[in-house]
Amino acid sequence: MLKKLLLNFILIACISVYSFAQNTYSISGIVKDNKETLPGASVYISGYKIATSTNSEGQFSLTKLAPGNYDILVQMMGYLPYSKNIIISDKSVNIDIILTENATLLKEVLIKPDPNRAYYIALFKDFFLGKTPNANECTILNTNVLGINDDIQNSLLTIQASDFLIIENKALGYRIKYLLKNFEYNYRTKIIYYAGNSSFEELKGGRAKQNKWKKNREIAYNGSIQHFFKSLYSNTIKEEGFVINKLGTIPNPARKPDSLINTTIKRLISAQNGIAITFNSSDSLSYWMKQRNEPKEVNILNRGEVLVDTLVKPFSSDLKMMNYKDALYIIYKNEVETSSFNSSGFKQSRPPDIGSYQISVIDLLEPRILFYANGGIYDPRSLLYKGHMAYEKVADLVPMDYIPSSKK
Repeated sequence: MLKKLLLNFILIACISVYSFAQNTYSISGIVKDNKETLPGASVYISGYKIATSTNSEGQFSLTKLAPGNYDILVQMMGYLPYSKNIIISDKSVNIDIILTENATLLKEVLIKPDPNRAYYIALFKDFFLGKTPNANECTILNTNVLGINDDIQNSLLTIQASDFLIIENKALGYRIKYLLKNFEYNYRTKIIYYAGNSSFEELKGGRAKQNKWKKNREIAYNGSIQHFFKSLYSNTIKEEGFVINKLGTIPNPARKPDSLINTTIKRLISAQNGIAITFNSSDSLSYWMKQRNEPKEVNILNRGEVLVDTLVKPFSSDLKMMNYKDALYIIYKNEVETSSFNSSGFKQSRPPDIGSYQISVIDLLEPRILFYANGGIYDPRSLLYKGHMAYEKVADLVPMDYIPSSKK
């Protein structure tokens, strides 16, 4: 009995110390337009399930927030969507938010029909939601808010939204409000870039649906970008099932120098009076044309395991930093690649002993990458993803405060 009481006392003491150490703060304020306060405005924290509404005096309060970087989203019928970045360090924050009337809702607007709109919307869904099995159970309920611009001269498709996108994800059990800030697809480079702020609300369902969603959420989170950077921040990469190698490039040893290729092609064409005749020898025109088409560089994988201590450095009280040259080759050993992924075109080459483990490649596009403890990236444009992390998109997102069942 005495032993049990002692254990209970130690447990209570530990909880008290932990609670005392975890200081929490609030973001509060008032929402108004240029005339008056606005009751009933919806206020969200991007990436989380945290939300509230303004009271009869236009006031709101979001409480129990740890120090960090937050994007506040505000939505109200008849007004343009609003976002503001707030940093909490050692005290609560109070802000005034002024909404702007949405002029397109105040008057009737004649929209010229676009015969290609259905094609662009389908393309956007593939690139934005993804092509995973979860994406098949996702629906954008208000595609009418999307504006499309196809710049053929610059091979660039850009899409903007005049309001929050409402996404119903029946695979994960979320209703997502997504404030799309930027979407670009470059036809020439095949690179997709999108950025925005999301708010999550859980769908209602019976026990069978809840169990399905719980399982699917954990699968979606495991091996994801969020999971990787969260593990990287806490230095638990190995415990979470990740292995980091480096993927470098070297000159292609099978390719001749450009000067030799160009000189030889010119000589062979000139020798045939401008008529291209191919032979089966190494001195044939077809051989040297193939040489010209050979890649100048080839990838080489360094199987030496990269340690987090050498890769990640502190940047500020709530941010960590990476700066590297060769691409990160990420192996996630707790899940294997599915048949739908294998036919998606995202599969990366690998040594035979890696087998079917999920493989991702992360290229650094800026001098450094900054990231938070919850796995959030400070500047999403600083990285380029290939492989499994590029395969999963919005349809496989979970909130930033998601905790896997094994951690609960």
